[in-house]
Amino acid sequence: MVVALVIFRLLSTIPISGIDQAKLRSFFSGSDFFGFLNIFSGGGMSKLSIVMLGVGPTITASIIMQLLTMMVPKLKAMYQEEGEAGRKRFSQYSRLLTVPIAFVQGFGFLTLLSKAGALAPMDFTAMLVNILIITAGSVLLMWIGELMTEFGIGNGTSMIIFAGIVASLPTSLSQMALSFNVAQIPMYILFAVAAILVIYGVVYITEAERPVPVTYAKRVRGSKVFGGVSTYLPLRVNQAGVIPIIFAMSILLFPQMIFQFVASMATNETVRTIAKNLNNFSSNSWVYAISYFVLVFLFTYFYTAVTFDPDQISKNLQQNGAFIPGVRPGQSTSEYLAKVLTRITLVGALFLGFIAVLPLIVKGVTGITSVAIGGTAILIVVSVVIDLIKKIEAQVTMREY
Repeated sequence: MVVALVIFRLLSTIPISGIDQAKLRSFFSGSDFFGFLNIFSGGGMSKLSIVMLGVGPTITASIIMQLLTMMVPKLKAMYQEEGEAGRKRFSQYSRLLTVPIAFVQGFGFLTLLSKAGALAPMDFTAMLVNILIITAGSVLLMWIGELMTEFGIGNGTSMIIFAGIVASLPTSLSQMALSFNVAQIPMYILFAVAAILVIYGVVYITEAERPVPVTYAKRVRGSKVFGGVSTYLPLRVNQAGVIPIIFAMSILLFPQMIFQFVASMATNETVRTIAKNLNNFSSNSWVYAISYFVLVFLFTYFYTAVTFDPDQISKNLQQNGAFIPGVRPGQSTSEYLAKVLTRITLVGALFLGFIAVLPLIVKGVTGITSVAIGGTAILIVVSVVIDLIKKIEAQVTMREY
């Protein structure tokens, strides 16, 4: 796994040709959208490396496939009912979908960066070659992530994103050291305390769960008695993880990308002016923050509904002779689980929304420039570390047995 991460970091330092470094830095410093995508590329996008798309196309393909399970019954049956073979086919479809997504994203990014002056003008052949290189880099990164998942500890895609975030810390710390001001020491202390509280809150909500008691009915087979034990069904407060923030950020900033693209390519002055005004309005801090919070809140409920099916859980419990004390099996159990999940998801949705807009609140109150995806970075880092610790403990326990 360490070797795979080293290869990923080396790939992220190999740039494509024709880059204007000064204009590229200026472009990224004024774009929250590309700053967000830069996290998922492990910093490769800010260098326009051959893996500049990172695992973004893989994540997008996975999200699209999961959403399609709600609309295509065959895909839902393949993913949930056909076992390991069905999940392998489902994963294969996600891999195939990654290629066209990477191709389209590569074309869009290179075109936009070329119009912004960050890239030298390219003819059709040069553009096609660069797009193919970027697409191949994204597919290679997807393959490396899958190898890490298969032979390493934890999820490979998450580890790649984690490595990209951690790799940017030395640069951020050096910039803070260079801009150190003695008069701002109380502010630094306040930020340190706030960071500790936020990390504690993320860990607490990530690990929080609502145990639903489950009892298995006694069954007599011959002279043996089976069942009769009591356990619980853990319903997590944050079932959706960091996915709602990714959804919300993508949808919220996609219009900004379109407006920037139109403003840079439009030949009509009126169209260009309208696109610039719409971009400025959508970038307004308070309008942006409120919209961001609402979208994260709604997508938390939406993604929880996609990943957790009360009807299926109720059916599985009934088939295994299990029931929730005081609740009738079947439809009543499904309604009970849906009611409990709706209540606890409210806490998770509010917390995710707060974490998402926290950097914007800090920026608005203190005036200190902050990256709008800081909350996402914290959630990813904490989630990956917790998952890694659990996987290591599981491996140690298994070896002991």
